[in-house]
Amino acid sequence: MAIDYGLKRTGLAVTDPLQLIASPLTTVLTAEVLDFIKDYITKEEVSLFVIGMPKRLDSTPSQTAPHVKGFIKALQRDIPQIAIQEIDERFTSVMAMDAMIAGGMSKKNRRDKANVDKVSAAIILQSYMESKK
Repeated sequence: MAIDYGLKRTGLAVTDPLQLIASPLTTVLTAEVLDFIKDYITKEEVSLFVIGMPKRLDSTPSQTAPHVKGFIKALQRDIPQIAIQEIDERFTSVMAMDAMIAGGMSKKNRRDKANVDKVSAAIILQSYMESKK
């Protein structure tokens, strides 16, 4: 499961059992994301959390990075049995917008930040899976 953590909303994505392709799952209010994930893992198998770490162009942590680190600590505390992998998430929002345009998504749907967040999570997960090949 990939997590594109945001201060307001968090995008989530998952992959198929063979780990061939990442798909957007949903966007959840950040205040509710831990409860959502806890419920989700009772129904579906999750072997790893891949979390996008926001960085600036010079590779230093962005101003939201401390919030992501705090979320990672909470995730480790609440779900210690599932490993966590951080991945650089620079440019994922731009890539998500490009993917939505290429996929023919309407302008109205592209303006919906929730769609951008879950597609960004899918890009984070796909990038991670490709890096492991």
